[in-house]
Amino acid sequence: MENINFDDKLVSTAMSIIIHAGDARNYIKEALDFISLYDFENAEEKLRQANEEISIAHKAQTDMIQGEAQGKGIGYSLLFTHAQDTLMTIKSELNISRQLLKIFKSLDERISRIEKMRCKE
Repeated sequence: MENINFDDKLVSTAMSIIIHAGDARNYIKEALDFISLYDFENAEEKLRQANEEISIAHKAQTDMIQGEAQGKGIGYSLLFTHAQDTLMTIKSELNISRQLLKIFKSLDERISRIEKMRCKE
């Protein structure tokens, strides 16, 4: 097999994206666990932490794309493509988790109102 010389910057950026997106996924999983327990405060904190990790990963991706737009071509990299796919997937998971948090909060408020009405009867 041919020895391939990878651009160190591209590899380190791709790995940074994957690591930060993976950390975000872990925070999202923790947030969903808290949501299932109706612990919205901790869920919100975990989603905030996930968003921070996604932001770091997104900045790394954007820096590479801007470099290419400025003529600093990086060429095709399966690893970088994987990193971008991972980031996009986990960003979607974050968006869905935020929506689930809204839904669970809304349901919890509705149930609380119903319980209060029953107590007054």
